[in-house]
Amino acid sequence: MTRTTRLLILLAAVLLLGGVGTGSMLYAAHRSGMRDQQQADGPTVRAGTVSLRPTAPRRLLVRNLAWGPHRDEIATVPADHPQGPRTVSGVKCLRFHAAAGTGICLQAVHGALEDTYRAVVLDAHLHELHRFPAPGIPTRARVSPSGHMVAWTVFVSGDSYAGTNFSTRTAIVDTRTWAIDDNLETFHVIKDGRPYRAADTNIWGVTFADDNRFYATMATGGQTYLVRGDVAARTLTTLHRNVECPSLSPDGTRIAYKKRVKGASPDAPWRLYVLDLRTMKETPTAEQRNIDDQALWADDHTLVYALPGDYGSDLWTVPADGTGAARRLMTSALAPAYLG
Repeated sequence: MTRTTRLLILLAAVLLLGGVGTGSMLYAAHRSGMRDQQQADGPTVRAGTVSLRPTAPRRLLVRNLAWGPHRDEIATVPADHPQGPRTVSGVKCLRFHAAAGTGICLQAVHGALEDTYRAVVLDAHLHELHRFPAPGIPTRARVSPSGHMVAWTVFVSGDSYAGTNFSTRTAIVDTRTWAIDDNLETFHVIKDGRPYRAADTNIWGVTFADDNRFYATMATGGQTYLVRGDVAARTLTTLHRNVECPSLSPDGTRIAYKKRVKGASPDAPWRLYVLDLRTMKETPTAEQRNIDDQALWADDHTLVYALPGDYGSDLWTVPADGTGAARRLMTSALAPAYLG
């Protein structure tokens, strides 16, 4: 091969790579610009009034992920017609939950050099009642059934639960006094019936039983545990291993959670399970895909959770007793909450 031939091949390779890079940048810019445009085949989205008060008929609130000017706003739809037109609120949240007229909205504050985050407690009209700085990227949020207690979890290092290189910070606030426990890792741990202390303790994913009792995930020593929390006593008591992102059923008898299963990919390790709190019997659901979400109980028999979709995430549903099959509930949506 002559020197001229080698130079021509090198030039062709440079031009080809440059064309691919330019094309990729143009496609990314085009797709980014489309986020502000209404999807032609997407859900109908319209501005209106959104309330957090329980209603009849029942309603479903979500973070709207449909492309257009109302992306990331809290939206509401009839619970029995989730694919219908969405009424959006104008309030944007990265994570959201609501109960009994109280909402918790985790937001990004975009700065010139970097983003910061905050947790905003909302009243029934989605007006701000109080805000707290959040030390990392929002990932989980819950409100107690009474609306008196709110909790949230953020990543303070790393960006995924799938590996081991992450740390979270979980806070609980009493909305009646605005008293805050801003780091549940300071609670006293009772592990296997004995006091336990370790530097690697990590807590996330609160789900409330009432205004004092809650459940959450605790990681330590390379294991995860379901813990029962007591706000007044400031204790966390281990109940069961290999439980992450728990969600308490409305009747208080079961926990839906994601469980790491043997043989799964390290990047997609979880399946959706349900734990009976009386017998500690585990039931796998019919959902066979990887679940990286804190599932929500739509009622005492049905779970709702997010999976990746064409425009961010879609909501899916599956029976909690292991029967049936998973089905898509709603496209372009995240962070569900039922009212009524």
